[in-house]
Amino acid sequence: MTKLLSMIQSVLAAMFGVQSQNKRHQDFSNKHLFISFTLISIVFVFILVVALIWLVGIITG
Repeated sequence: MTKLLSMIQSVLAAMFGVQSQNKRHQDFSNKHLFISFTLISIVFVFILVVALIWLVGIITG
């Protein structure tokens, strides 16, 4: 569970551009985790897009 939370934290930090170089190297040192990071990233981008569409709908509605 803590590994999943660490991965989510890394994805969020990378999305906002505050991921440190050392943390990035640590995250991608294991090649098997690349797919997990990719899937989590896709899910978070989808959630972000849906949230923005919802927010714009509320503001303009």
